[in-house]
Amino acid sequence: MRATLLHQAGDVRVEDVPDPKIQQPTDAVVRIVLGCVCGSDLWPYKSQPLTDTPRQMGHEFIGVVEETGTQVRGVQVGDVVVAPFTYSDGTCEYCRQGLHTSCRHGGPWGVGGVDGGQGQAARVPYADGTLVKLPVTEGSELLPDLLTLSDVLCTGYHAARTAGVRAGESVTVIGDGAVGLSAVIAAKLLGAERIILMGRHAQRTDLGREFGATDVVAARGQDGVDAVRELTAGHGTERVLECVGLKDALVQSAGVVRDGGVISRVGAPQYPEVPFGFPEFLRNITLTGGVAPARAYIEELLPHILSGEIRPGRVFDRTVPLAQVAEGYRLMNDREALKVIVRP
Repeated sequence: MRATLLHQAGDVRVEDVPDPKIQQPTDAVVRIVLGCVCGSDLWPYKSQPLTDTPRQMGHEFIGVVEETGTQVRGVQVGDVVVAPFTYSDGTCEYCRQGLHTSCRHGGPWGVGGVDGGQGQAARVPYADGTLVKLPVTEGSELLPDLLTLSDVLCTGYHAARTAGVRAGESVTVIGDGAVGLSAVIAAKLLGAERIILMGRHAQRTDLGREFGATDVVAARGQDGVDAVRELTAGHGTERVLECVGLKDALVQSAGVVRDGGVISRVGAPQYPEVPFGFPEFLRNITLTGGVAPARAYIEELLPHILSGEIRPGRVFDRTVPLAQVAEGYRLMNDREALKVIVRP
């Protein structure tokens, strides 16, 4: 089959790799219908040294089950399924607690002999614990919306949930990427009354307003902090959802959160240590968040998509065929696209 491999920074190729096969009785083989490029894919795309063992890329996909191992019971051949961005067994103590990203037997796509999500097919370990059957057909117009359940919608929701967003509260979302826009959706779902979106790209923040943002602040740094404070009578917001992963974004989060408030960070951190000290200690700021256990949220969020209440698939603004996936990476890296669908 054909799949996306990263050889070094900026060098993404579509090449032949072995066809996926059942290796364990708990495996399934899924033909991928839709995949996509994630913002987190851009970090290795920018920094990966040259390697003789390029990894398969991609960790978000929807597909059709083509084969199952003898112990698979939850899905069957022909089912349309979504895969979260890590696989998990669904039975260990962490999975039972809803922390599937810490699964004792789980792991990431594209390493350790496991296929990636930017290809024609993938072997799925622990299919019963990982895959969620979708009540749609392969040609459903909802597939882009449902694809967000692999990662970005669940990650935005994780930010809102771990921050403890409640009805009637005020929330600041930092970052107008796909995760930030998903966090706006999540904050609205949980009843936030005021949602301030901090972002500089008008096309994205306009979409954020359609998703539920009540205010947009384009300024960064202290100017951005001052703008949020002005909107909130000098207090800041009760919850802050940091969806970027850069040190400046976390510092900005501390500037806009109300004393006694909560910051949830879900942007993959690109800094060596948390820049919080005595001033934040004196303000009783809580810092939470982390990598989203997407599998824990899929069934909870699925009905909102099926009913049409939310349309998170609108974060996808470009589609490329698998053969042109390198162009998809370039578009996102150069900020010419918000999020790119890859269609095998």
